[in-house]
Amino acid sequence: MNQVDYYQVLGVSPQASQKEIKEAFRQLALKYHPDRNPENGAERMKTINEAYAVLSNTQRRAEYDTLRQQFGQTAHTHFRTSHSDQDIFRGSDIDQIFEELARSFGLRGVDEIFKDVYGPHYRQFEFRRPGMFGRGFVYVGGFGGKRQKAMGGGRPQRPLGHFSRLLQAGLGRAAAKRGRDLTDTIRLSADQARHGGPWAYTHQKLGKKLVVRIPPGVRPGQRIRLAGMGLPGRGDGPAGDLYLKVTIRRRLWERIKKFFRRRP
Repeated sequence: MNQVDYYQVLGVSPQASQKEIKEAFRQLALKYHPDRNPENGAERMKTINEAYAVLSNTQRRAEYDTLRQQFGQTAHTHFRTSHSDQDIFRGSDIDQIFEELARSFGLRGVDEIFKDVYGPHYRQFEFRRPGMFGRGFVYVGGFGGKRQKAMGGGRPQRPLGHFSRLLQAGLGRAAAKRGRDLTDTIRLSADQARHGGPWAYTHQKLGKKLVVRIPPGVRPGQRIRLAGMGLPGRGDGPAGDLYLKVTIRRRLWERIKKFFRRRP
């Protein structure tokens, strides 16, 4: 896999603000828009879209930053191993930015452009109910012609809404439901609990790998909250949270001492 640095793709520093990241993406999206750059705009735009979708989301950016500190130039490989296209593009406002560019500069809209760039994997949806109307976008089977595989099962994942922002707010609050919280236990060594730092965790329920930032001095029984990493919400509802309860592994000599203390 070719190594990509999302900050270099957008031409911003790792300390860039969210406003700077959005403005950098807007300029690059305009520069490499296929209507303005028909030779290599489409392929370049895929890379730019992915970089922006990651860095414009605070949680995904924090995960990527942790991997970047730990693995350097290979951070992108580790990030893409544990994050599907659905993870990366869920909730992104890329579609809205392209619509703004279309209106401001007379370019084709997001529907036409994304059909050209992503081919048959791009779908637009629309639904109507009494008193409700919604419109959004879905990508099926991943980008670049490769279908995403569900981890462990080997079956293609169900289509999820990558750019699933409703363009018209027609849903009432009753249609949105927050996802359920999840709990799990992590076992740390005494040194890991004392010093903290990145810690690899496999999310068994969702089948993905995460990098958890352990705070220094964490205590047994303390819970670490991972916002938005619980079960997905319904409708436009947010995902639940994941709570990791900390346990501390005893050193071998401590277990031996405890064993002999129990002997009669």
